Amino acid sequence: MSKRVPSRSGHAFDPPQPSPDLGRPLSGWRLRGYTIIFEADTVAGRRFDQWLILAIVLSVAVVMADSVASLRERFGPWFDTAEWFFTIVFSLEYLARLACVRHPWRYATSFFGVIDLLSVLPTYLALIFPEIHALLDVRVLRLLRVFRIFRLTAYVAEYQGLALALAASRRKILVFLSAVLMLVLILGTVMYVVEGPGNGFTSIPTSVYWAITTVTTVGFGDITPKTDLGRLISSFMMLLGWGTLAVPTGIVTAEMAAQRNAARAQAATTTRTCHECLTEGHAPEALFCAHCGARLPDYAHQPAGPSTSQAG
Repeated sequence: MSKRVPSRSGHAFDPPQPSPDLGRPLSGWRLRGYTIIFEADTVAGRRFDQWLILAIVLSVAVVMADSVASLRERFGPWFDTAEWFFTIVFSLEYLARLACVRHPWRYATSFFGVIDLLSVLPTYLALIFPEIHALLDVRVLRLLRVFRIFRLTAYVAEYQGLALALAASRRKILVFLSAVLMLVLILGTVMYVVEGPGNGFTSIPTSVYWAITTVTTVGFGDITPKTDLGRLISSFMMLLGWGTLAVPTGIVTAEMAAQRNAARAQAATTTRTCHECLTEGHAPEALFCAHCGARLPDYAHQPAGPSTSQAG
């Protein structure tokens, strides 16, 4: 008989089981490799991520330095050797990730899987198309993994809270942007009538462009009003721009505060991942994935140091 697990409401239910076509459970070297590469709750996992971040930073620095003509003339061969070294390292790491997951294609088509692939492709493609070499800076996107290392769980929680706040306030922000768009359209049309083509406002789209740069307090200076009435309107728009900056900030801040209050009742965030859907952040005591319902493996955890507190 299958074990019945009590839900939060007190009622018993049958835990969801993964379908037979999801693959065999990870074991042996694949399970150990998965724990080291994809999670950061063990000493080996943290060290792997730390060295990976260092390699990413150095590889991006090499690409940036290689774009400087004077440095390229002096250290060109060294830059090429370093680039191929990092490319081989990242290629082996990418293959190791595919070998450790239960569903390689699912990881390959995920966000980080695509980024990992794009970080090594430019070097190989540069053999055929040299101008693609500049795309190596895409590796900087892999630094998003920095939220998982050094056991900085607070940063993981803040990152997730910001994403949830933006998602929850997207409609309010859309309404705000729509109001700003109508405002710059009206004021741009007014400036077109007031200033006219003789002062650089040659069309309504051009005037709207000027209104956008003025309201956002960018002010490129390529178009400036010449009449007194135009300057009065532009002054009003500049002051209005300062006020509008606070609106989206307040919307997102309010949502972040609500998310923070809701998160206080939740368990501490970890890098524990589901082997089926590759989602992370499961509670240490969780038995099943909150996203796909698959059974989670045993939680592999090692404290970062002697000062790290153990949960009772």
